[in-house]
Amino acid sequence: MTITKHFIVPAFLGLLFITSCENENTVTDEVADTNEIDTSDRIVLGVNTSETPTNLDQKTLDLISKNHLSPLGAQLEEMVLPGGEKREVIRVEGDIVMFPEDLDQLDFDGYENIHQKQYSTNALVSPRTINVIGYTGGSQALTSSERTALSWAVANYNRLNLNINFNLTFGTNFGNKDMVVYNNTINNPNGAGGSAGFPSGGRPFKFVQIYGLSNYNTNVIEHVITHEIGHSVGFRHTDYFSRQSCGQNTNEGTAGVGANYIPGTPSGYDSTSIMLACFSNNEDGEFNSNDITALNFLY
Repeated sequence: MTITKHFIVPAFLGLLFITSCENENTVTDEVADTNEIDTSDRIVLGVNTSETPTNLDQKTLDLISKNHLSPLGAQLEEMVLPGGEKREVIRVEGDIVMFPEDLDQLDFDGYENIHQKQYSTNALVSPRTINVIGYTGGSQALTSSERTALSWAVANYNRLNLNINFNLTFGTNFGNKDMVVYNNTINNPNGAGGSAGFPSGGRPFKFVQIYGLSNYNTNVIEHVITHEIGHSVGFRHTDYFSRQSCGQNTNEGTAGVGANYIPGTPSGYDSTSIMLACFSNNEDGEFNSNDITALNFLY
């Protein structure tokens, strides 16, 4: 079954640094051998934008490409925030969203000579405690399983002793929080997964939504939330260069963009990374060793 899911990141989180590496070991030119992987049970984290015509003007598409994100199927759409406020967002690559004004502030150029493996954006979170709230209000409240999964996801990050850590509470007063995780199934009735955005100004993307996960176990929900938080702190999809986990051969980045990996992590496809664009319905929700290497490198 395919589900659409969630901004991050190195071999683990997708694009741990959207950079180019002295013309060696760049994975953007790799061709996925989709015949080697059974993707029949894969879940898409977000909307399958590659099959949807874009509704954006060329100037905006050019700006998306300039920041090494895929303009393929990029959409201007309405996102419902906790409490019902509606905001326009631009969705790219399935589960990455950003406010239109933030697109102008992205700057993913300038990291062309960093030697890394795994992938992230240049937009990262400054060392800090990230105050996260699991939303419990009305129709957008997290279910009991989703609250448990969020607790597990936060623990995934905190146990690594990074220079970012997470302080989790539950409630409805999210105005002063750095991140709010909420169930937005009511406004996303036709899919399952989640979405989030990239950091800005040294702070994580605030709104992490999940939806359509009621038929999935707590480990799968943990996987989705951990993945979307990954985007929010700066990671892209591990297989951004091929979306091989989805049985595709589509490069989310633009031609010529280097994707240098962090030493010690795979230069190509990593079949168990939590930041793959698609995942199976039997995930355990945990980082693999490469995800941990990538996180420790960045944070």
